[in-house]
Amino acid sequence: MDARNEAREFLMSRRANLTPEQAGLPVSGQRRVAGLRRGEVAMLADVSPEYYAKIERGHLAGVSDAVLESVARALRLDEAEREHLFHLARAASGAAPPVRKRRPRKWVPRESLTRALDAIVVGPAFVRNGRMDVLATNALGHAFYDEVLDGPGQGNLARYCFLDERAKVFYSDWEAAADVTVSILRTEAGRDPQDKQLHDLIGELSTCSDAFRTRWGAHNVRRHGSGTKEFHHHEVGDLTLTYEGMELTAEPGLSLLIYTAEPGSPSQERLQMLASLAATPTAAPPRSGHPTTIKEG
Repeated sequence: MDARNEAREFLMSRRANLTPEQAGLPVSGQRRVAGLRRGEVAMLADVSPEYYAKIERGHLAGVSDAVLESVARALRLDEAEREHLFHLARAASGAAPPVRKRRPRKWVPRESLTRALDAIVVGPAFVRNGRMDVLATNALGHAFYDEVLDGPGQGNLARYCFLDERAKVFYSDWEAAADVTVSILRTEAGRDPQDKQLHDLIGELSTCSDAFRTRWGAHNVRRHGSGTKEFHHHEVGDLTLTYEGMELTAEPGLSLLIYTAEPGSPSQERLQMLASLAATPTAAPPRSGHPTTIKEG
């Protein structure tokens, strides 16, 4: 991905999404666009209009952190958007980590990580990377994500969301799930702009899915740390689950996510039913992990 073009489109999209009223600016006369003008962003960021125009054209190399902070404040960027802007600036300055020219290898979960997953029995738990590959699960996670692991998704949550029609039943609010999925991939693209596997995935989804391509063009980013989601599992029905996400310090770039249900709720009863189904001898073998090619080092 071209860092300059990414930065230009990201900043333009944020400016277009911010109204003068939201920015605390007086409005007079009729405006041709709802968002802020470049000169208004420059004024709010306390930089010259010419300098902000240069920044918005994607020329971020050499722009100081202080100026980036001022632009982030002027555009009312949230923490995920601010971080994304700084990642784009680092890439434009050539400060992004270089791709290591080593032979790729298959990632396999450590035995201690597998034991940790096995110890989680009250809800689905899984490890994923920034490309949204499901790399390892506990037994309940395997049963929960059985369609993701066996189908067009090929073990990838983004492929499942956009290329597997079953996803529109599994996600009770598919539109929201699709928005979140693309935002996570967009965030990862800013964090690691040289990830070829991510580029290939984005190209595949852009080619195969109009819904993905439209969302990708919105340049939305987000952090995915905690929240509540609703699902409809084909075995046990409706589930309302909360999730917590944690970065694995021993595995940079990987996250552990755990879903749980409110104690005593119908969703907890249905999770217990799914766990019983997963424990039967006819159930699919639990989570040896979904191997993925990663860069060594």
